[in-house]
Amino acid sequence: MTSRPRTRKTVKTVANVQEESSLLRWLKERHITEVECLVPDITGNARGKIIPADKFRHDYGTRLPEGIFATTVTGEFPDDYYELTSPADADMILRPDPDTVRMVPWATDPTAQIIHDCYTKGGQPHELAPRNVLRRVLAGYDELGLKPVVAPEVEFFLVQKNTDPDFPLLPPAGRSGRPETARQSYSIDAVNEFDPILDLMYDYCEALKLDVDTLIHESGAAQLEVNFTHNDAMSLADQVFLFKRTMREAAMRHGVFATFLAKPMETEPGSAMHIHQSLVRKSDGINVFAGASEGEYSETFDHYLAGLQKYVPLAMAFFAPNVNSYRRLVFGEVSPSNVEWGFDNRTCGLRVPIDTLENSRVESRFAGSDANPYLAMAATLACGLLGLREKLQPTQPITGNAKELGYELPRSLGEALDGLEECEPLQELLGKRFCRAYISVKRKEYETFFRVISSWEREFLLLNV
Repeated sequence: MTSRPRTRKTVKTVANVQEESSLLRWLKERHITEVECLVPDITGNARGKIIPADKFRHDYGTRLPEGIFATTVTGEFPDDYYELTSPADADMILRPDPDTVRMVPWATDPTAQIIHDCYTKGGQPHELAPRNVLRRVLAGYDELGLKPVVAPEVEFFLVQKNTDPDFPLLPPAGRSGRPETARQSYSIDAVNEFDPILDLMYDYCEALKLDVDTLIHESGAAQLEVNFTHNDAMSLADQVFLFKRTMREAAMRHGVFATFLAKPMETEPGSAMHIHQSLVRKSDGINVFAGASEGEYSETFDHYLAGLQKYVPLAMAFFAPNVNSYRRLVFGEVSPSNVEWGFDNRTCGLRVPIDTLENSRVESRFAGSDANPYLAMAATLACGLLGLREKLQPTQPITGNAKELGYELPRSLGEALDGLEECEPLQELLGKRFCRAYISVKRKEYETFFRVISSWEREFLLLNV
């Protein structure tokens, strides 16, 4: 008589048990009544469960179907859904990251939120989870004894509440009772128009331990930008993920929407997520982009920069993940048009700020504010890592207007997905199964978009063709 194979179970390590005990103690000390178990999905939004605090355990209620990573923004599934997920549409095991536990400042009752990582039933990191994709890339740097340091800048618009998608978005009225009508770049008074919203945002960010550094008014009407203090990539991706949720909540409390759509208004500029990035040696924390003296850069910097130049066009589906994203790139006033680079040159997609040796870095200006922060950071770091591995060399820096050199990036989500599908090195680094799922989900979204007949078509083509 043959014995039946045993079902594999996730084994708790001593570290897991200690983390769980520490978390439970944290919850108890703060009299937490509920726990929001958050998982960033493909779009970068929060999925998960809300669990009573007295029942919060690693082995209770912390499971989700892996299909959440194979679902479009409209809630549909790609045609090959059951090839992307397991045939049984099985659950993933969620494990809380204790470094991400925070109070929810807007909750009525004491509530905690914890970002969770996703694992298979066998205990392996789930390949489709965006956090695990970023972790794969960071492991590649770890093998070289390097640690990426990033600092994102996130732009967004405040707009009037819009409950009818057939109507265009409009700037909201500020304290003066009047909406903005003129460009107000870097205006302090224009920022002060929204003090009640922004004061609440800062209060929420402080409670959530989000390292928001500076706030400025961008060039669009009621367009703002927040800069984050530089840190490791996973920490900053978590912070951007939480900030978007936080900013929307703060705005909603004042009857306004905050939108991270890349090009929300036809006559206004787009919103970007610029990512400053550098590499430090893990052994001593020295910035390996720095040259021997001020104004000089290392060979490592050259290889990294060249990797961005070569692979960014092929990774654009992560920097510009939605059909709307390409309106910002193709029609945006200050958006990048190609992969040229230059010193302190904002017309370039790759800008190298003038700074001290220890602050040597490159700013990638390709990602829109609609990008999933985990995937945008994974993609840009993957491009740089491939440059290091292939020892690539960059072009000469541009001193003039790089936009005059023409547009050389994908012009649509379809083109971007084609590029990713053909790029074996990026797929190997990010995970082939993940890339296949991502491409399938985004192709389904692209097809769904083209089913919609726009008002422009009805206005100009109905009786004229």
